[in-house]
Amino acid sequence: MSYDSAKAQFADWGVDTEAAIARLKTIPISMHCWQGDDVRGFEEASGTSGGGIQATGNHPGRARTPDELRADLDFAYSMIPGQHRLNLDAIYMDTDETPGRDEIEFRHFAPWVDWAREEGIGLDFNPTFFAHAKADDNLTLAHPDKGIRDFWIEHGKRCREIAAQMGAAQGSACINNIWVPDGYKDTPVDRMAARRRLLDSLDEMLATPLDRAQILDAVESKLFGIGVEACTVGSHEFYLGYAIRKGTLLCLDMGHFHPTENIADKLSACALSLDELLLHVSRPMRWDSDHVILLNDDIQSMANELVSADLLGRTHIGLDFFDATISRTAAWVIGTRNMQKALLRALLMPLDRLRLAEDGLDFSTRFMMTEEAKDLPYGAVW
Repeated sequence: MSYDSAKAQFADWGVDTEAAIARLKTIPISMHCWQGDDVRGFEEASGTSGGGIQATGNHPGRARTPDELRADLDFAYSMIPGQHRLNLDAIYMDTDETPGRDEIEFRHFAPWVDWAREEGIGLDFNPTFFAHAKADDNLTLAHPDKGIRDFWIEHGKRCREIAAQMGAAQGSACINNIWVPDGYKDTPVDRMAARRRLLDSLDEMLATPLDRAQILDAVESKLFGIGVEACTVGSHEFYLGYAIRKGTLLCLDMGHFHPTENIADKLSACALSLDELLLHVSRPMRWDSDHVILLNDDIQSMANELVSADLLGRTHIGLDFFDATISRTAAWVIGTRNMQKALLRALLMPLDRLRLAEDGLDFSTRFMMTEEAKDLPYGAVW
């Protein structure tokens, strides 16, 4: 089918395809660096995987150096319409120095900033609270040992400073997303003590106010991980309360909830109490397995909610999957394009007519329209 024919069909439903395409072009997606090298990073002294982080598979072509990773990213971005961002983790430094995580500075990431500026790509950032000897107990900011907590607090402070400098250099806020693997394999006696330690550590780490035009701090929850099956200290409820009280972004990762929970349903509920949200879009298979996202019902429901609840301007979309059984660049391209396709389909929904039926309690018409709309020629518009 030609685009002109598709455009006419959508017009019959009251949908302007040109407006939908124009809106899609303005939505950046923060592609994650760790798909390209199986979450290994370029730290001189790397530790165990830890924190439930593990990429499986042995497909050839894993990036082994920052230059190889950037070359792979260049290729992937060339296959993805629009102008996007890169989510960089702290273990992806590009330097001949060997700083500890409590010693990293902006200069250790300067080549990434230079590359991003040349390519017109925005940078986001993450501290790395895993794959380190001081995280082997699956406790970092909530560790009973103050010395270990202080080490990770310092790491978090330095990451905030790096993110702020990245934001200043690129002229747009760098999202600094905080996730820790802290938890217990078996049932703990005192959850409250661990959560108080996490709370106090976060407060100390985030104590210095930084310009929100340069950095936006986010906190990310998780249901459970390998080795912390019984209790995750930083649960959804913990971080929802923290984000509301402290004014940070809340990161909702699609793999970090119970398999029966609908992440799309959480968006409007959380948005009533939070100014901005961060998404990590992934595909859990029975658990937080971080498969490459498909254009499936879960992704489409989330995109529909972003559009219908008018949350696109308040939600930062990032990806989080890593599959070493397939081409690393193919995973980036397919996953990112699927996210864009879902957003386009959502933008092409006849929302005005659907709302009219719903507000009039005409649920039969709403049901008919949502089903019939599935046959509209979205592919021709894409």
